[in-house]
Amino acid sequence: MSKMTIVVCDHIHQVGLDLLSGDPDIEMINAADEPKETLLTRFIPLADVAITRSSTDVDEAFLENAKNIKAIVRAGVGVDNVDIDGCSKRGIVVMNVPTANTIAAVELTLAHMLSCARKFPYAHNNLKLDRVWRRQDWYGTELKDKKLGVIGFGNIGSRVATRAKAFEMDVVAYDPYIDPSKATNLDIGYTQNFEEILACDMITIHTPKTDETIGMIGKEEIGRMKEGVILINCARGGLYEEEALLEGLKSGKIAMAGIDVFDREPATDHPLLDLDNVTVTPHLGANTRESQRNIALQAAQQAIEAAKGISYPNALNLPIKENELPDYVRPFLEITQKMGHLSAQITKSAIRSIKVTAKGEIGDYIESLATFATVGVLTEAIGDQINYVNAEFVAEERGIEIDKEVRPNTSGFHNKVKIKVTTQNSTLTIAGTVFDENVQRIVEIDDYDLDVEPKGNMIFFRNTDTPGVIGDVGNILAENKLNISDFRLGRDKTGLALAVVRVDGQVNKKVLDELTALEACINVSYASL
Repeated sequence: MSKMTIVVCDHIHQVGLDLLSGDPDIEMINAADEPKETLLTRFIPLADVAITRSSTDVDEAFLENAKNIKAIVRAGVGVDNVDIDGCSKRGIVVMNVPTANTIAAVELTLAHMLSCARKFPYAHNNLKLDRVWRRQDWYGTELKDKKLGVIGFGNIGSRVATRAKAFEMDVVAYDPYIDPSKATNLDIGYTQNFEEILACDMITIHTPKTDETIGMIGKEEIGRMKEGVILINCARGGLYEEEALLEGLKSGKIAMAGIDVFDREPATDHPLLDLDNVTVTPHLGANTRESQRNIALQAAQQAIEAAKGISYPNALNLPIKENELPDYVRPFLEITQKMGHLSAQITKSAIRSIKVTAKGEIGDYIESLATFATVGVLTEAIGDQINYVNAEFVAEERGIEIDKEVRPNTSGFHNKVKIKVTTQNSTLTIAGTVFDENVQRIVEIDDYDLDVEPKGNMIFFRNTDTPGVIGDVGNILAENKLNISDFRLGRDKTGLALAVVRVDGQVNKKVLDELTALEACINVSYASL
């Protein structure tokens, strides 16, 4: 068997290079010090697998030279510099290393918590740089008996919470996409009421960056917090609205903030740097020797497994070539993932099971449909940590049952896919099909027949079927300056109706509260694709 070639495009820890060079089936080329033009024209054409970091963009120029590459390993979490769609079109698997820096990020979060509580950086600078000994200027606060709100209870958030317990803090977790027992089994409080988080003495956020989480702490949320709250963000830039954060720090509403990540980086001239009640670091979440070693080891091992065709750990795209699928299959996979994502946004609760039912020829691809549905459902909760390769493993780890069914086609459509998502609180079914020219449509939600294009900002309004409801809904949206771009209505035989209203613009809590207050309303939810 001829050796497979792995090209290392950027610097990784020596332990990863040793693992690659020590495998007798691998020819390792370390091109980290080569000029980028040489890397692209001389070495990338030789590669079966490439290992990259932030210094190498996997863009059109890269891919044009990647004649033999079947996989790319991004040695780290972020894949902003990787053209995943371009890779998918060429049948190239993209993998990242999402958990190697977990402990580093956890401990940095604790460092910011302690620094904010004791104002450590300012006391340090006052003594070391200014040579001033003034103990009376640096009264801090203790973590003991303080209430810590943890937003997002995944790998990092859960570990922050358990370590905070060691400081004898009162910890409460908010994560609508986990089973509450994941927190309560660790003797940590769990809430689905976000107001309980806003009432905490200290808040730390550990969510992926999604449409739902971007700016989830803004001016309104800060206004409802305790006076003198401490906020921490070592997760993703933009989860706190930075203007609102700045205003809260200036007013004293927020006593201190510990920030490792910014909306735009590098943030060397950010106005937060001018304040004396902020501790800041330049995105150091993964910057420990141990995490860099772990990243290099995991990236090298993933590259070896991909080169040998053993597996594709942490793949972020589908590990098959598009030309291996019949033309009609891809849009069904897409709409199935969209329906899964919609289901998670509508239900907003811990998932118990996902059932995928296929009718027609598309049933031959039930396994792939189930995978795409699972990715769609779980993306809302865990972001880029879910992918097409690990979807079923992650579901199993979370105790989610995946059920697949192919049934005779009596639907009236040539092909139809239905997903049923069961949570701890409810059950939701969504069915869809694809018409000629790849026109995707949702044709059923629960027992309501509809014709909905799965895109944009959508309000789902379930109500008693009485006169004037549509007008009331329209008035509320108009008063909130939301233009209706599409309105679809489904009715049943029991006197109930479901409207799916697509609007131009983001829907906030105020709009949803006003719709909920309508006498005819049964429930309201909002989703965005």
